[in-house]
Formats: sequence, C-alpha cells, structure tokens
Amino acid sequence: MSSPEFTRPDTRPLRLRDVTIANRVWMSPMAQYAAAPDGKPTDWHLVHYGARAVGAVGLIMVEANAVGPLHRTTSADLGIWNEEQAAAHRRLTTFIRERGTVPGIQLQAAGRKGSHLLPWVGAGQNGSVSVADGGWQTFGPSAVAFGDLNQPREADHADLDEVVEAFARAARMAHLAGYQVVEIQASHGYLLHEFLSPLSNHRTDEYGGSLANRMRLALRVGRAVRDAFPAEKAVFVRITATDWLPGGITLDEAVGFAEELAAVGVDLLDVTSGLVVRDEAARPPARDGVHVDFAATLRNATALPVAVVGRIENLSRAGELTTNGPVDAVMIGRPLLRDPYFSLRGHSADKAAWPDQYQRAL
Repeated sequence: MSSPEFTRPDTRPLRLRDVTIANRVWMSPMAQYAAAPDGKPTDWHLVHYGARAVGAVGLIMVEANAVGPLHRTTSADLGIWNEEQAAAHRRLTTFIRERGTVPGIQLQAAGRKGSHLLPWVGAGQNGSVSVADGGWQTFGPSAVAFGDLNQPREADHADLDEVVEAFARAARMAHLAGYQVVEIQASHGYLLHEFLSPLSNHRTDEYGGSLANRMRLALRVGRAVRDAFPAEKAVFVRITATDWLPGGITLDEAVGFAEELAAVGVDLLDVTSGLVVRDEAARPPARDGVHVDFAATLRNATALPVAVVGRIENLSRAGELTTNGPVDAVMIGRPLLRDPYFSLRGHSADKAAWPDQYQRAL
C-alpha cells in the first residue's frame, strides 16, 4: 500500500538547462487525432491542453507532432514542419506558460506505422489507408509491414538524410512556437525504434546488424535536434527499454543507446517499452510501475535524469517514485485523460494552489 504522506504531488522543481519545471507530475504525450487538414492545432487542442495546464502539471508534453507530411500516422496528426504551424502552436504554448506549466512537444516520424485510419474509424490503427484513398507510401528500415498496415518500402540513404533534416527543422519550428522542451520519439514502434530493433530492422548496410549500426539514425537525429534547438532549452528522448520479445532490444542494448544519447547532450530519458511488432507479447505487461526498474537502470548507467510512464494511477504512487524512488518525474497518461485536475486535486487543502475562479468550490 502507498504511504499516506504521499497524497500530494511532489512539488520540488526540476531544472534542466535553463528550463525550470515546477513539479514532478507531467503529462505524457497522447495523440488526439484532432488536427486541421494542414496539421495545425485546433480549438480542441487549446481546451484539452489548457485544462491540464490549469490542473497544475509541471510539464505538458504535447502529443506526437509529425516532422513532415509523409511522417504522419494519420491525416489528423499535428505537424510542426513549417512556420505557419509554429505560429498556430503559439496559442497552446502561451496559455500553458501563463499557467506556470512548461510546454513540451514530441517530434515523430511514423515510419511503417503511418497512413492508417483514425482509432475510432473502421479497423482504426489496424486499418491502412491506401495512396488511392488519400494515404501515402510509407518507408521503414526494411520492406516489412507492421501487422495489416501497408507494406513500406525500404528506406534509402536519401530518405534517411531527409529524416535527419526533418527532425532538425521541426526542432527549429518548435522553438519558434514557444516550446521549452522537445522530445524525440524513439519508441513504440515508430521509425527510430524500427531502426533500433532487430525485429523490424533486417538491413545489411551500415544502418543494420550491430547495435552501433542500428542506433546510427537515432543518434544522427539526436545530434541534429540538439544542434537545432537552443542550447538553453531541453531535449528529451522517449526510449525503449525492451521489446519484450526474443531477438528484440534488450535492457543492455537500451543502456548502450542511452549512454550514447548522454554523450550527444540529451537532457532526460522518458522510459517506456514494447509495441515494435503487432504481437500481444510485445505489449508492456499491465502491472504497476512497469518501467520503473528499467528507468532506474538507465539513470544509474548514464547519470541522466529519467521520467517514467506506464501504470502510475495515483498521486500516492507518483510521490513515492519521485521522492524516495529511482526516478526524477512521472509521465501521467490515461489518468489525465479521465481527470484534467489529477495533479491539482493533491492540493485540495491549499486554496492558493487553485485558480481564483475555482476557489469557491473548496
């Protein structure tokens, strides 16, 4: 059972470069599939993220933003590949910062998991959209499909150069948009994870085979993003600790990758796992704090701060992990979808923590 003293959020600030995050309860990136056709955020995003900023999380990691139009998962993905999109994002970052929360943004290339239906339409994320029906040709490390999605073509070296530049451009656009943190998505079966994992990467060139080769693209992206994003702002990487399947990424390989990320200048590891292939065994087990021990191992190996996501359902558990435990912050997902004031409810006895407009409810 959780100790009763951990019923409030961990309100110790965390400083990363020149970014100070007010507390250790953060919002995990969760796709809304509600973007305008041009990839710009809509009123839905303003209200959705605005409510969580009012709810006093320390950092909001805005959902995965495609680094280019062919790097989307769906036609309703947010994008951050041009200045018009960056200007539209400023509505979000301005409101989030006004509430004392740090705005962050996840940068993503979908790879072979691109060009699928919205989750609530037809077969959802298992349903591909053909080029004839408005989809696009995907690519990955190898010409092997993810489940029932379209078969990707094998990426050539020009594709990989474009990916690196696309991430760098997206980082520059994120700065223009007012984001203080960018996170590189290198997990959950998207492009960088596809290259990292032997389960999806069957190449025989310098981007396949050994761990040094398989992490080559992700490290190129890491260096490009770190160079493109202002030195005073923070860069995170969402990292896969294990693929959960024989022949996939192991924790030892994740440690090797994390050590290289530290050398690149990454500021924090956001630790998760699995989902590189469509196999129930590749899903993280449904147990409390499933990634905590992995995060502790990566933190000890690299001395980098770590955030952990997955099956952290209440403030008591979050407080235990960050105050006495092996992690620096918790990324809260589904509980914040259910309750935008998840974090703020830990301050129910402290009127000053609540917006003036809501204090009469206490």
